[in-house]
Amino acid sequence: KMAGSSTPWIGSAYLFLQSTCKTIVLPSLYESSQKKPSVFKALKLALADSTGSMNGVDMLKVHCSHPHLIVQLKFCKQENCRRFLQSYREGALQKSLQNHLQLSLAMAPVPLEMELKAGREHLDNMLKDEERCLECIYREKPDRLRDEEIMELEEHLKSLTIHHSINNNVAIKDYAPQKSPSPPYPSQDSSLLPQATFSFQGQQFDNRTITLDDHQKFAKLVSKKWKQVGRTLQRSCRALRDPVIDNLALEYDREGLYEQAYQLLLRFIQSEGKKATIARLIAALEENGLVSVAEELLGLHSNEDCS
Repeated sequence: KMAGSSTPWIGSAYLFLQSTCKTIVLPSLYESSQKKPSVFKALKLALADSTGSMNGVDMLKVHCSHPHLIVQLKFCKQENCRRFLQSYREGALQKSLQNHLQLSLAMAPVPLEMELKAGREHLDNMLKDEERCLECIYREKPDRLRDEEIMELEEHLKSLTIHHSINNNVAIKDYAPQKSPSPPYPSQDSSLLPQATFSFQGQQFDNRTITLDDHQKFAKLVSKKWKQVGRTLQRSCRALRDPVIDNLALEYDREGLYEQAYQLLLRFIQSEGKKATIARLIAALEENGLVSVAEELLGLHSNEDCS
């Protein structure tokens, strides 16, 4: 039996997409760094059209499996899933995606074949039985969080779409830009960087913004003490105030310590922007006895230790 009103309705499905035109290969377009944002935009807008909301369905990952582009979908409300199924069944989703691909890629119409699966079930064979389709999707719980690449593409799209409307008047406020820079790591242009230096173990270091390399090393090395570091950072970062840290621990429990620590620092970077400096992170690490992690971030260990 599916969840009652008191339990969140969450389900997952895979949307298989294939161009029937030999000269248009969707996985190749998505694998192109230049075309990928345009393909993602078309997918995002077509899915929004199908549910009537930018938040109606989440893309967790896009797989390239020639000749298919496979989109892993997550639904958080049964009514959104119903709207999606209706749009898919009636061919509206297919038509919408063809239109958005044509516009985004500035190319000829893209003829598409679609297939929808939930686990081993081919939902195309049971589309007339909506309740059965819903049950199959509900049984399949998402096995992953949103892919980092998807998050970056989302941020990129938000920055592009803020001044544009899309079909069927989906509210643009859903795409209101966050105060965070996009992508999350600020430009390393020297004119934008904090010019101050800071002292650590008697040496002076540039107080630069936190980089992707810092972010990944922190998540890898901080281990179980990520919460303690978060509570130190929260004193000067409103985005990490309780119960945010406890929620991160619960939300990413299945993914483990690396993902929990990664998400913590991501919140800090997105909230603080150019003020998310290495000095603040080093001070928090030092306060919690994580001197070796601080040394690693500042390059005081050999590269072999952190490969």
